[in-house]
Amino acid sequence: MFRLLVNIFVSIFVKKNKRAYVKSKILSFFKKTKVKKKAKFVGEDFKCTGVNEVRVNKHTYIGSHVSINGLLVYGDGDLNIGDYVHMGAETVICTDNHNYEGDAIPYDTTVIRKPVNIASYVWIGTRSTILPGTTIGEGAIIQAGSVVHGDIPPYSIAGGNPAKVFKTRNVEHFLKMKEEKKFF
Repeated sequence: MFRLLVNIFVSIFVKKNKRAYVKSKILSFFKKTKVKKKAKFVGEDFKCTGVNEVRVNKHTYIGSHVSINGLLVYGDGDLNIGDYVHMGAETVICTDNHNYEGDAIPYDTTVIRKPVNIASYVWIGTRSTILPGTTIGEGAIIQAGSVVHGDIPPYSIAGGNPAKVFKTRNVEHFLKMKEEKKFF
């Protein structure tokens, strides 16, 4: 309903060649406001871009200069996102899981919460899924469409299902760019 109202407003009051831009700015503003109300903490210069939904839980900590182009957080566990993290469209992060070794099959009603930690300067590609208990190290890159579980070391480039490290960034170059504060 909200998107319909935005579309009507934009079509009536905005010039044709500016409609897409104005619509994206309006939606981005409301997504940012919604995230800031729900999350435990949101740092400065937070960006919600694109038309994809952004949903977090009350245990979400978002560092400064983070850019999200669509994120769905499932579960009520802790999610910690460092500074200068970029997430592609339709990223999914799960912070809890069902207990499949409990009193019923396929699982019982017990919820097992496991924190997800994403260090600073991480780039997560479009349609990636991050599972409970995952830690992604500083400067890592997650290839689009990956399913990540466990630990991804700092400066690694990982991808696939399950995601595996297939390359390491040039750490010397990365640290030089970091020292010179050359951030996107």
